[in-house]
Amino acid sequence: MKKIIAVTGCPTGIAHTFMAEEALKNAAKKLSVEIKVETNGASGVENAIQPADLVDIAGVIIAADKDVLPDRFNGLPVIEVPVKEAIHHPAELINKVINGEAQYVKANQPPARKLSKKNHWGDKFIST
Repeated sequence: MKKIIAVTGCPTGIAHTFMAEEALKNAAKKLSVEIKVETNGASGVENAIQPADLVDIAGVIIAADKDVLPDRFNGLPVIEVPVKEAIHHPAELINKVINGEAQYVKANQPPARKLSKKNHWGDKFIST
């Protein structure tokens, strides 16, 4: 079974974050793909991606309209889209990752989309 990681988040973190999570999980189940989804909602990060989660994955879907620290996925294939794309087209996003259509993120590569503020993750600062 293929395995992927997803991260969802929206500025308010009330509805779209969790709608995207549900849509991705439902699509993954139908496609027989194992998925772990980290949500970045109003109450903070839930189901956080751990280094062990990144082993043997086909890739990462970042469906967010806020900074979700994409630098931690350096060296992995990543698709980065607005959160609404995961709500409306989850199967297409999953298939792109599974079919090798995701772009590999390189160290110190800027995010594919401009985000609004600076954040800190571990010992790295990510400027957006």
